[in-house]
Amino acid sequence: MPVFATKRIHETPEPSDGHRVLVDRLWPRGVSKVRAALDDWKKDLAPSVELRQWFDHDPARFKEFSAHYLDELRANPAVDAFLADVNGRHTTLLYAAKDPEINHALVLLRYLNRRLPKKVAR
Repeated sequence: MPVFATKRIHETPEPSDGHRVLVDRLWPRGVSKVRAALDDWKKDLAPSVELRQWFDHDPARFKEFSAHYLDELRANPAVDAFLADVNGRHTTLLYAAKDPEINHALVLLRYLNRRLPKKVAR
C-alpha cells in the first residue's frame, strides 16, 4: 500500500522521499529540472487554473478552496490512474507554495489517503 508525504520542491531531495511527484500545474520558479530530481510531474492532479487564481494562497479562502478542490478531485479520472501507477511505492507530493500548512498538496494528500483501501482486520 502506498504511503504519501508532502514536501516543498525547494527543499533538498532525500532518498527517503521515494517516488517524487510534482503536483503543481506550473513549473516552480528557481528550481532546475536537475535539482528537482523528479520522477514524475502530474499537472492534472493540481487545482484548475481558475480555482488556483481565485485562491491566490489567501489563508482566509483555504477552507472554501479545499472544498472546491475536493470536488475537482472527485471528478478527476487522473486520480485513479495515479493511484494505480503509484502501486505501493512511497510517494512524496511536491509543491511550490511557501506555506507548508496552507497549500493544495495537503488537500490532495488527505484525499489520496482516504482513497486507499482500508486494511481488513483479521
